[in-house]
Amino acid sequence: MIDIYETEFRKADLNLLVVFAALMRERSVTRAAAALHLSQGATSAALGRLRGLFDDELFTRARTGVEPTPRAVELAHRIEPALGLIHGAVTSRDRFDPTTARRTFTLGMSDDLETALLPRLLDAAADLPGIRLAVRQANRNTVADMTDRGEIDLGVAAAPAHGSDHRGEKLFSSGYTCLFNPRLLPLRTPLALDDYLAHPHLLISYDGRRGIVDDVLEARGLDRRVIASTTHFAGAALQLATLPALATLPTHAATVYAELLDLRASEPPLPMPRYDVSAIWHRSIDDDPAHAWLRRLVRASAAQVS
Repeated sequence: MIDIYETEFRKADLNLLVVFAALMRERSVTRAAAALHLSQGATSAALGRLRGLFDDELFTRARTGVEPTPRAVELAHRIEPALGLIHGAVTSRDRFDPTTARRTFTLGMSDDLETALLPRLLDAAADLPGIRLAVRQANRNTVADMTDRGEIDLGVAAAPAHGSDHRGEKLFSSGYTCLFNPRLLPLRTPLALDDYLAHPHLLISYDGRRGIVDDVLEARGLDRRVIASTTHFAGAALQLATLPALATLPTHAATVYAELLDLRASEPPLPMPRYDVSAIWHRSIDDDPAHAWLRRLVRASAAQVS
């Protein structure tokens, strides 16, 4: 049991930890002050006291506000869950009520997953006036670090890389689908391999050089003609409205784009791998009632995708 009479603990103002949590979430002294209904001067003074308490800069100036130091990130994983427990003990409310809560949840995902999930999430939260959802661009290689730094509450990615400090949950499985504009490319479906190779392609790739389709084709001694590349799935789909080309995208996004943009969808004419899409979060917030509610919301929305 903690010794509440211990000198260093008695010297600490626990209200400072509330300011710390607000700065971690808002990444701005001005926004943290507004969220806490404090003046900017009072919030800056609290930050100065926090720096003295933990003997660390904690937050450094950035172009859009402040960024936490590694020490601040480490502290956040212990302070935020502790504040949640204290709040529940003081208010006798250890549950999260989304109908009365005012909370912004930040999700990290790529735009194909945003296409599939965000409309369903917004629909599920439509009658919750205090709930706001924010999405930040992320991928399987970045979501773990973003949860570590407190930039996102939950990441969603295909086979996300993670460590022992993270928790994960499979949401659904997906594969790949070809899209094209039938008014510009009057091709039969399902696509034949000859047609697939005879027409130009849009590549969706992080490095702009190759993607999973190129790996599959190369293994068969085949090649395709790529005329342009983009890092965004939605951008590629929009180009098909006026471009006689093919694009191979994740099925969960391709079905949405096909319906919205009146495009034709087809299975690829070669075997493509399937993969699991999972949620990932930091273990320190595993028992947080608000985060547990968020996970249920994402899980229910993902079930509609599958």
